[in-house]
Amino acid sequence: MAGKSDFTDEEWTTLQKGITGGGMLVSVGHKDFTDSFGEASAMAKELVAQRKDGATELLRELAGTRGTGFGLTASPGEVEQGTLAALGEAVTILSAKAPDDVEGYKALVLEVAQTVAEAKGGVRDEETAAIEKLRAALGSSGEGAAA
Repeated sequence: MAGKSDFTDEEWTTLQKGITGGGMLVSVGHKDFTDSFGEASAMAKELVAQRKDGATELLRELAGTRGTGFGLTASPGEVEQGTLAALGEAVTILSAKAPDDVEGYKALVLEVAQTVAEAKGGVRDEETAAIEKLRAALGSSGEGAAA
């Protein structure tokens, strides 16, 4: 089983950025600032649950991420570009170092994103579009979290 020690610091940061960036991408997809706090709280609660109940040791460790990998002033475009790039890299990294965890990682990213989308008043079209971008970056065909 793979764990944090199997990855460089840069690789680990990329893996984490994909997870939290996915939640952020969904959050910035719908521009209601008042939703941001509830969505951030939902993401944090989902990560806490995954830290405890994640499918593998690696996924539990990744769910322990702190921060998002983005600064407070990151624009929605920066979040989108950075997240999608991180996800592509993450799949490549995991395919090489922890192939048994690739599908679990994809599911984790999509579960966090779906949780954020559902956090405040139901899933909006912009949030669904963001989740579809995540699926494309991950190379997922629709399995995992429901859209």
